[in-house]
Amino acid sequence: MGRPESGGAAHRLLWAVTGTAVLMGGAVMATAYGGAHGGGGGGEGRRAGPAASVTTPAPSLPPSPPLEEVMAEPAPASPTPEALPTTVDLAAALASVAAGADGGLSVAVRDAGSGASAVYGEDLFDTASIVKVDILAALLLRAQDAGRELTALEKSRAATMIKNSDNAAALALWHSIGRAPGLEAANERLGLTGTQGGHDDYWGLTRTTAADQLALLDAVFSDDSALTATSRAYVADLMEHIAAGQDWGVSAAADDAPSGSGETALKNGWLPRTATGLWVINSIGRVDADGRTYLVAVLSDGNRTKEGGITTVESAARAAVEAVAAAAGGSGSAAPTVPFD
Repeated sequence: MGRPESGGAAHRLLWAVTGTAVLMGGAVMATAYGGAHGGGGGGEGRRAGPAASVTTPAPSLPPSPPLEEVMAEPAPASPTPEALPTTVDLAAALASVAAGADGGLSVAVRDAGSGASAVYGEDLFDTASIVKVDILAALLLRAQDAGRELTALEKSRAATMIKNSDNAAALALWHSIGRAPGLEAANERLGLTGTQGGHDDYWGLTRTTAADQLALLDAVFSDDSALTATSRAYVADLMEHIAAGQDWGVSAAADDAPSGSGETALKNGWLPRTATGLWVINSIGRVDADGRTYLVAVLSDGNRTKEGGITTVESAARAAVEAVAAAAGGSGSAAPTVPFD
């Protein structure tokens, strides 16, 4: 498969601490991947391209109260400066990380409390094993539709697929959900708009964007989801208990001592391309930092080594969370890249 041409720097992202966010959407390209981490075809590393801005609608206002109530109550106070929009230049926050990366890089982060978010880069990347969270979400939707719980065998496969990143379990559940068509049908309900399921049994060749992975994390960790509270808690629990040796990635942005939702929830993907020897290194999850909770997705490819890719992903996660925390008035070490309007 061909690779997309290198893109320019990501555009400035509009940020709103009130919960209204301006996202950079994702556009995507990837290549082939076998059922195991070591399969697949060739592909060159590339830089994340420029992204277009899309404004997330603000929440609708409640109905107006009766005239008597309006007359009886004082007029609402004017918004404070902290409630006004602020912008975050995530491209600037990630400039040094992107400059040191071997290939493509895309990052998405959301402050789970306010709902505000920012996305850097819009390319499609091979998912490798982060698609296993998506496969499990699709399986749970099918079970919900049938009014049943997962079977003992499905639970066993789900646990080893997420905790240990087992490929045989992933392939079995890939068939259970109807492979790519089943995944894409579920994603329509989960809010993923640009993810393309891998062909045949090549589930790890699913193509996705950082923005779509943020939508998947929303589906798992927010109340506004097609997944039930029970299903969401099940996925979160598995992601909170990743096997030793696989607990790297976006978890690098978390505090040493969790302060919000609890344990870091995580799923990583790594894939060496046989034709080039270059690595796809991805990480998605929920982290707590400086008293706030963040959903973070970092995608990368063209890494010369697995270790180098992990370093890039972890550095990007830390820089993005610090930039968002600072712009939202948190205690992150990074200064806001753009002052309040």
